[in-house]
Amino acid sequence: MKSVTLHSPATIANLVCGFDIIGLCLKEPYDIMTLEWSDQPGLTIEHIDGYGLPILPEENVAGGALLALMRELEPEIGMRLIIDKKIMPGSGLGSSAASATGAVLAANRLLQHRFTNEELLQFAMCGEKIASGVKHADNLAPCLMGGVTLIRSIHPLDVIDIPSPELFISVVHPQIEVKTSDARRILKKEVPLRSAIKQWGNIGGLIAGLMKGDHDLIGRSLEDVIIEPIRNILIPGFEEVKSRSLAAGALGGGIAGSGPSVFMLSKNHDTAVAVESEMKAIYSRMGLDAKTYVTSLNSEGIHITHEAA
Repeated sequence: MKSVTLHSPATIANLVCGFDIIGLCLKEPYDIMTLEWSDQPGLTIEHIDGYGLPILPEENVAGGALLALMRELEPEIGMRLIIDKKIMPGSGLGSSAASATGAVLAANRLLQHRFTNEELLQFAMCGEKIASGVKHADNLAPCLMGGVTLIRSIHPLDVIDIPSPELFISVVHPQIEVKTSDARRILKKEVPLRSAIKQWGNIGGLIAGLMKGDHDLIGRSLEDVIIEPIRNILIPGFEEVKSRSLAAGALGGGIAGSGPSVFMLSKNHDTAVAVESEMKAIYSRMGLDAKTYVTSLNSEGIHITHEAA
């Protein structure tokens, strides 16, 4: 292959109670990325999205992931990466994960599937560390594999695909930025045992609900007693969005990743649209610009759109 073009989708990490261990893949939005061979050794990056992201590979999330992959290759090769980012950085929708994962998957296609998915995730984690300062895979895994994934362990990496029913997702992104590194900095270092026990019960209930297709159990389990009570102060209108979305029929939801986006899960498309209407009304009344999406669970993950031989 001479080049690969793909759609690398947005993801939602944590799924309320599963901080750093559970993630879900969305059908929309997605980044558009093209990777091609270059006659010049090394890596060059071009952004055509206007976000002003770094183009030095060692400072770029996709670049950091690709450099980790390229260090495993001999002789030295040359690649050119073009990124049209549709997932706004700092939105809480896995923008950095889409860049890192899309880049390494495209490289693997050019290399005729030389690396396993586990190895690709390890490379992508090097890119994710540039964005947040921490190697975590809760956005990377669903982006690569699709659906809902559980990160049982980082060392060693152990990722589990969680069978899930069809779900529809309403997302509102207030047009403010919350950096992942900042959102992690405000978290408490210790958790009371009582809170931990309740959180463990919710995580187990959420996984069981997804695997059984039990929407009521999913809804009951979408509760966070550790992270959300601290982070919700960063998101204007959060409590009203949550309460009015539940009144409109949503199963439940919360902060997408580290925010500021807020997501709600629904059984069907009509309910998801009704939830979106509530979200729009809240931020319109507040006079705060907000982008909304109604999408669904993406079971495929990254989608290859074109390969040139």
